[in-house]
Amino acid sequence: MQLETLKADITTLSVDAIVNAANSSLLGGGGVDGAIHRAAGPDLVHECRLLGGCGTGKAKATGGYRLAAAHIIHTVGPVWRGGGEGEARLLSDCYVNALRVAEALRVRSIAFPGISTGIYGYPKLEAARIAVAAVSSHRPQYIEQVVFCCFSDDDLEIYRVVLDDVEGR
Repeated sequence: MQLETLKADITTLSVDAIVNAANSSLLGGGGVDGAIHRAAGPDLVHECRLLGGCGTGKAKATGGYRLAAAHIIHTVGPVWRGGGEGEARLLSDCYVNALRVAEALRVRSIAFPGISTGIYGYPKLEAARIAVAAVSSHRPQYIEQVVFCCFSDDDLEIYRVVLDDVEGR
């Protein structure tokens, strides 16, 4: 399984699935969640209404609608409360459960945003370490490519450093 990072708008990526850092209603919000809902179009919110929300650390899939990606995997990250309330486990669960859903869909390529690092306030370096560790420990059946899609140059540099550490560069 190839791990890579790039700076891009996740809604434009030509991968089989993108992951949405969603809120528990799954009905859209700010940040990456709002961008994905806007780009996918109004049919996405209709399908999301049928899912009945999503718990923190869990993941659910919808179609990609107007996106290049065939699937959107929605996961709800934890709100950062200082690190003593199980946030790390819940954040790791987001990645693990999104990958499980992706495998069930027989996805070969998937892109993740920085889950919980926006309005939810998770420290970016710690979140990147958790993301890369969770994905690296996955034993893929179908997934061949995982992209950590970054919104800013600073985020991109964080993921480059973390991936280099994991790969021993």
